Amino acid sequence: MQAQTLHSGRVSLVGAGPGDPDLLTVRALRCLQEADCVVYDRLVSPAILALIRPGACREYAGKGVGHPSAEQQAINARLVALARQYRRIVRLKGGDPFIFGRGGEEALALQAAGIPWEVVPGVTAATGCGAYAGIPLTHRGLAQQVTFVTAHRAAAEDGVDWSSLANSGHTVVFYMGVGEIPTIEAQLQRHGRSGATPVAFVESGCTPEQRVFTGTLDGLTALARQVALQAPALVIVGEVAGLGLRPLSALIPGVAAAA
Repeated sequence: MQAQTLHSGRVSLVGAGPGDPDLLTVRALRCLQEADCVVYDRLVSPAILALIRPGACREYAGKGVGHPSAEQQAINARLVALARQYRRIVRLKGGDPFIFGRGGEEALALQAAGIPWEVVPGVTAATGCGAYAGIPLTHRGLAQQVTFVTAHRAAAEDGVDWSSLANSGHTVVFYMGVGEIPTIEAQLQRHGRSGATPVAFVESGCTPEQRVFTGTLDGLTALARQVALQAPALVIVGEVAGLGLRPLSALIPGVAAAA
């Protein structure tokens, strides 16, 4: 389509949720159907991309370990440039833009450039994948608090406050943790979390390829190797992972639940 010459369009930072298009918000769907250009991430599912307005331009700007990745500064600059060509730009992100999605960085860049922007929240992976796997992140008598942690720098000395995460009655959800599983297992136990604490992996959550595996903290690394765990996957640590709930989402064709 022919790009429009405008002083400034509007950028919507839109959360696509964890995979299932049924988890899109009404506002997110409306943005996709009105967009002139969509810049999307690696974890946005094909089913969600299919909802983009026909004729809208599409640009891939995904990130992922072991995959070709766009630099964040380049993405920021590209969004500014597109806002000076098109009226309605959607920056489409898996999960929620403001939870480990670098949406804040993009918003700061847009604001500094004088580009109007908005954020459309999405269902973040922890809540979506936990629900589809039958794992309530809080539960009376078991978990009074929940923490979301990016495990990308888990091995760094200043990356994670392991002491606070090792408290019982506390659910911890690690994003981007597949490459740091041995560190998670060792550090939580070193700081006092019981090796018998239930754990769960949710691989490709909220998609037909979802797999759920449960075990205990002291066998976390062995379990990951046994099931050949692949990213994207969440690591959920806490007593709630041992409840054994089986929602309908764990029974649909193509979704595997394993103990």
